[in-house]
Amino acid sequence: MNMNENRFVRESFLGRMRAGLKGMPRPVIEETINEYAAHFDAGVANGRSEEDIAQGLGDPSRLAREIRAEDGVRRWRDERTFYAAMRAVFGMIGLLAVDVFLVLPLLFIVGIFLFVVIVVGVTFSIVGAILTPLGLMGIGAFMNADWLQGVLIGLGMLCAGVALCAFGLLVSIVAMNMLVSYGRAHYRTIAAPSEI
Repeated sequence: MNMNENRFVRESFLGRMRAGLKGMPRPVIEETINEYAAHFDAGVANGRSEEDIAQGLGDPSRLAREIRAEDGVRRWRDERTFYAAMRAVFGMIGLLAVDVFLVLPLLFIVGIFLFVVIVVGVTFSIVGAILTPLGLMGIGAFMNADWLQGVLIGLGMLCAGVALCAFGLLVSIVAMNMLVSYGRAHYRTIAAPSEI
């Protein structure tokens, strides 16, 4: 990537950040833009590409919404006026819009997926646990199968069920960790500085 393309990444990032901060006091905007420009300068000085730096910083529109929300909450703590309260409320609504339209549907899809995987896993486990001893006894639950085939089919279903349940639990742990990280980001936005 040449210098002009690198410059384009920085300018694009800062432009989107500036657009997201539009309407805030000019000193807050300039301070924020200068702070993020300093991140780019420090990263480039350490040999990182501006594309890598921009990716590490995150979505500038999202960052601008978080800064708006933080500024609104900070003003509410300092001023306790109707105007400050409205800034805090609308700043948080900006953040919550992402939650409602992106995070909640994603959580719903992941929740349904986990429910189905665990129900199927438990069902396979129960059926496998029933079929294994039946196969050992040679009871004809299987068409034209001898006792060894019956045992192997039962054990296979039991193992598949346990594997599905384990997979579902692992995915739920990963999803929960991601949800906690996301919640912490919001907590940092609304918590008092002494609580963090």
